[in-house]
Amino acid sequence: MKIAFETLGCKLNQAETELLARQFANAGHRLVSPAENADIYILNTCTVTRTADAKSRHLLRLAHRRNPGAAIVAAGCYAQRAPEVLAKIEGVNLVADNDEKPFLYRILEESGYLSSPASAQSDPAPDYEPAFRTRSFIKIQDGCNSFCSYCIVPLVRGREKSLPADRIISEVKQRVSGGIKEVVLTGTEIGSYNYNGINLKDLFERILAETAVARLRLSSLQPAEITPGLIDLWQDGRLCPHFHLSLQSGSDSVLRRMKRRYSTADYYEAVTSIRTVVPDAAITTDVIAGFPGETGQEFEESCDFIRKTGFARLHVFSYSPRPGTEAAGMAEQVQDNVKTQRNQNLRALGRECIKSYTHQFLGRSMPVLWEQQSGDIWSGYTPNYIKVYTKSKEDLTNQLISVKLQKLYKGDGAWGEGV
Repeated sequence: MKIAFETLGCKLNQAETELLARQFANAGHRLVSPAENADIYILNTCTVTRTADAKSRHLLRLAHRRNPGAAIVAAGCYAQRAPEVLAKIEGVNLVADNDEKPFLYRILEESGYLSSPASAQSDPAPDYEPAFRTRSFIKIQDGCNSFCSYCIVPLVRGREKSLPADRIISEVKQRVSGGIKEVVLTGTEIGSYNYNGINLKDLFERILAETAVARLRLSSLQPAEITPGLIDLWQDGRLCPHFHLSLQSGSDSVLRRMKRRYSTADYYEAVTSIRTVVPDAAITTDVIAGFPGETGQEFEESCDFIRKTGFARLHVFSYSPRPGTEAAGMAEQVQDNVKTQRNQNLRALGRECIKSYTHQFLGRSMPVLWEQQSGDIWSGYTPNYIKVYTKSKEDLTNQLISVKLQKLYKGDGAWGEGV
């Protein structure tokens, strides 16, 4: 059968979708683009913001309009939070929450939507090139114990739980044997990873020692998780010099209302520790615009801290009240027009950050994992997450080839020469 997957939200969602897609493909089914006439369309939803909710509903309706005959499945975090809302959308046949998502193949079989092939294929060829042909996301941990005042993740993902190290290493080996060059370890709070006494540092050491992965990248860490012992591992060149540290606000008073477990001083100390050992490291982050009660002065404090820190990229979100969270009941909600303006200002600042960080590397030759093609223009990423473009008539898919960064390009990266 033809199966289409689509994913919204975080890298953890991407990892879970990838695992499902591999399961369906290995059983002999064909992976197709969401734009094609699939027999089954599966959307892995996100509910971290109101916008994510709206996108989920839109994609489900769009899938039904494009292909009324397909069985449509809504899975993931929005399905966990509000299954009744998604079940009422025309065309949705099945809603699967996060607990049911790993067993989706069996659920579809038992519900009569999925007919298994007579025999599975060991290496089925999909009808289109899925994202995991070049970079693979592997889930190592799930859940969160922090309960920040704005965040719905602990309510839809549950408490922290780590996956067995042997299972993770086995998955890395499988990806490498399948030709994957880069593996991204992901979870809700991967810094809290601990399975039978094996912590994140121990897991890294085992992966580096026991696998031939060419590149190993992390999804996200908290400032307190940046320890000397952990950073020292980056002396191994296979660990990508890219650290995503969630900031959310550069104002200490806002951080306290958010119930974040660090101050701006703590955060800056973590960044300094990284740059002392890994000078070229990219530091990327998330920032929320318009958190309840955020004053103009607090917003300016946040912008000043961002400039001082010198991020490589910003992921900007407007604050969105989430049902059941403490911040949703706070009295001083910021007006939508103010949030929109602050969001725009932060995005402009984010563009400045990309240009400033990328400019430091112009004139240098850097290895790029080439991933996407548009005509004869290819794009990919350096180990420190600079997006690079080049021109080539050759197929560069999944090749690690160095180029010299010549100039800033398209506002989000650099142009490379020398393929």
